[in-house]
Amino acid sequence: MSAPADDLDLIGRRTAQRARVVRALIDHGGFVGARALHGILESCGARVGLNTVYRTLAALVGAGRADVVRDRGGERLFRHRPFPEHQHYLLCRGCGLSAPVDSEAVENWAERVAEASGFAEVEHTVELSGLCPRCRSGRSGRSTPSS
Repeated sequence: MSAPADDLDLIGRRTAQRARVVRALIDHGGFVGARALHGILESCGARVGLNTVYRTLAALVGAGRADVVRDRGGERLFRHRPFPEHQHYLLCRGCGLSAPVDSEAVENWAERVAEASGFAEVEHTVELSGLCPRCRSGRSGRSTPSS
């Protein structure tokens, strides 16, 4: 189980445990919490500590190789980013499905604010969540309280 070499080169020390974490994140495909990813690794028999999972995910985010969003409970969820370009997602609050969204307007706005204020290295966080069509249709059959 190997991880892309460039991801490992970007996040510091190359270890078998870090490679397993990166590979598991890539293989998962969607957003996943650190504890859930640790559980996936354990279920596959990989001996990787939870602290290693957290440190590796933080290093991937810092290197621009993972995106992070927060779920309704505030847990940070991570998704591998194969390219260095920043991406925003719409996250389903029901099932966790994530869909990339066109965020050119947000990126342009952030650049204009940075230029106008004289700030450099400006970062931003935009989190969009809702119900995907499948979850929304599942709720449409339920009765709602009457007013």
